[in-house]
Amino acid sequence: MSLFPPASCPRLIVKIGSALLVDPDGAVRRDWLAGIAADIADRARAGQQVAVVSSGAIALGARRLGLAKGGRGTLEDAQAAAATGQIALSQVWAEVLGAEGLTAAQMLVTLDDLEHRRRYLNAAATLDRLLSLGVVPIINENDSVATEEIRFGDNDRLAARVAQAAAAGGVILLSDIDGLYDRNPAQKGAVHIARIERIDAAIEAMADKGSASGMGSGGMVSKIAAARIANAAGAHLAIASGRIDRPLSTEARHSLFVADKGASARKAWLAGGLTAKGRIEIDAGAAKALQGGASLLAAGVTAVSGSFARGDILDIAGPDGRVIARGLSEYPGADAANIVGLGRDAQEAALGYAPRSAMVHRDHMVLL
Repeated sequence: MSLFPPASCPRLIVKIGSALLVDPDGAVRRDWLAGIAADIADRARAGQQVAVVSSGAIALGARRLGLAKGGRGTLEDAQAAAATGQIALSQVWAEVLGAEGLTAAQMLVTLDDLEHRRRYLNAAATLDRLLSLGVVPIINENDSVATEEIRFGDNDRLAARVAQAAAAGGVILLSDIDGLYDRNPAQKGAVHIARIERIDAAIEAMADKGSASGMGSGGMVSKIAAARIANAAGAHLAIASGRIDRPLSTEARHSLFVADKGASARKAWLAGGLTAKGRIEIDAGAAKALQGGASLLAAGVTAVSGSFARGDILDIAGPDGRVIARGLSEYPGADAANIVGLGRDAQEAALGYAPRSAMVHRDHMVLL
């Protein structure tokens, strides 16, 4: 248990990809999964609370329904496969954890459940109660109802959002690869990166966009995105190989994304959000002011896009187009567009009413 030991990580989120849980023929790798259950039981006895984000429903359902392309040929096939496979997935988890004296619970969530603030808090409360009762939540995206517009699309980022909601200290993404390399690991001379202190453009450039197994939906790009979300909430994240027996108790090579001090719960939720209703572009002076802890004033804004209301989440992009912050708008979109680049007196004339102190207040903004 050298990776995220219970003494320093009271709560741990473990994500398991489809290719680890289901073999190429669509059958559950039960012996391997029993080893995972034994690892979780060991951690539970040592005082650690563990939740599992488990893929595999679509792959299992596709086998039972005889669907081509692993059930991913069409959205309707994927939804039908997920609805069928989720029963089998829950059953096998209940069996292997039950054999270790542990109780399993099922939680199915959609993107909206964790992007909508009130529903996010409800999910967080459920997770907290289950974990405090010693239950092992088995969490998956509700692919039977999710569409391309309202889905995570991969369980890597879902695991990071779950870690945020559960106030977990660590996330382990068990995958068919043992971490991040400076290039595609299939290429000669690829170098493994063991520790990442800061996710920057150089780290993101190393990501290989494909899913090696063809069974799942998340490649290295989604794993780095997950690391950003987890780190913003103060949780360390490791990408480790699950191609060994008992991977949660065996020291295996991995890549560790190290978290700095976490943001407040509200700001961590903002940073981890995957959808924004609009976008604000700002000049260099405003970008520097934000780095110093200032609110975003209309005078430093160069463009506003999107249809949004007051209180909606907005992406804030610097002069180079890169999103540097995220926050809640103090204005509806039409009013925000009317005061782009204006000082306070000019804003009042443009709006016909006294302007607010900022377009996005620092108390409702997080730097990325």
